[in-house]
Amino acid sequence: MAVSTAPQHPDTERLVRRVGRAPVDVSVLVPAKDEAGNLALFVELCDAMIRTQTARYEVIVVDDGSTDGSWALLQDLRARYDFLHPVRHRAQRGIAEALRSGYLHAAGRVLVFYPADLQFKPEDIPSLVNPILAGESDMVTGFKQGKYEKAFVSRIYNGLSRSLFDIPVRDLNNVKAYTRDIMAALPMRPDFHRYMIVMAAAQGFTVTEVPIPLYARHSGRSKFGLSRIPVGVLDMVAVWFELRFGQKPLLAFGMLGVALFALGVLSGLGALGWLAMTGQGQRWVWTVIQTCLILGSVFFATGLLGEQIAQQRAEVRELRRELDDIGSDLNGHLDNRRDATSRD
Repeated sequence: MAVSTAPQHPDTERLVRRVGRAPVDVSVLVPAKDEAGNLALFVELCDAMIRTQTARYEVIVVDDGSTDGSWALLQDLRARYDFLHPVRHRAQRGIAEALRSGYLHAAGRVLVFYPADLQFKPEDIPSLVNPILAGESDMVTGFKQGKYEKAFVSRIYNGLSRSLFDIPVRDLNNVKAYTRDIMAALPMRPDFHRYMIVMAAAQGFTVTEVPIPLYARHSGRSKFGLSRIPVGVLDMVAVWFELRFGQKPLLAFGMLGVALFALGVLSGLGALGWLAMTGQGQRWVWTVIQTCLILGSVFFATGLLGEQIAQQRAEVRELRRELDDIGSDLNGHLDNRRDATSRD
């Protein structure tokens, strides 16, 4: 049995106000899009797992615009399982938004990203959670053990990621558990869930890896394929640039601008020296000089503008967190009212 040794969250009272119920040790966040064929068994397996644990668990299933009756099924399951808290997106918004919504409704100090397709069994969730509860790591990710139908895509993604980022794990895009502080610190961007490990490690959080068995889907089919490779590569480049220069864009654009400007000046001095010694001018050199001076000035000005944008982004990010707190307070009140109405 896992024993909860997590320290008391420093903002427990605020957390209670946000979600409208007592905090728990672990919140399992489950994005679900058209998973009606899996949800009943998934929740049943979660119930069996929770009964063997001393840590307090809840399961938050985020219905991401399903059209197969998943929401109605979740309402029925909610009446049978106290630990289940469904959340609904009326239109599909993606896994990143689903995880964000789950986080805003979660009462746990440890969060777990787990899919509903039963390729990963709930019985393995404690393997991810226990190192965090024991204070050994801030984030634990799973390393797939078993046959994987998207192994080719995964190898490309993980290979490119390891070539750009210094990350001490082999599988970056898998089930994972992490402290609530990590989710609060991550910038909000589309598909950010693929790079949670990269961004968390860049901010100083500790990351470890444990093997997690992989099973065949119980029902339905995969929603991802080869078409995700170019999107993933572009996202990877964007994350790399964000981590390297997002806070200080002048380092990228300013240094490039200075280099081009210096090249133009040196080329001009060289051209003048050649003209003085030989009496011959080179027209193409003056074209290069003008181009370097103009582009250098543009890049440097872009870097200065980027610095102002970075400052605005930091302020907007802080405002977003405050708005998230307000929205969570409202969601908690609404959930309490719905619970009271259903009991009546």
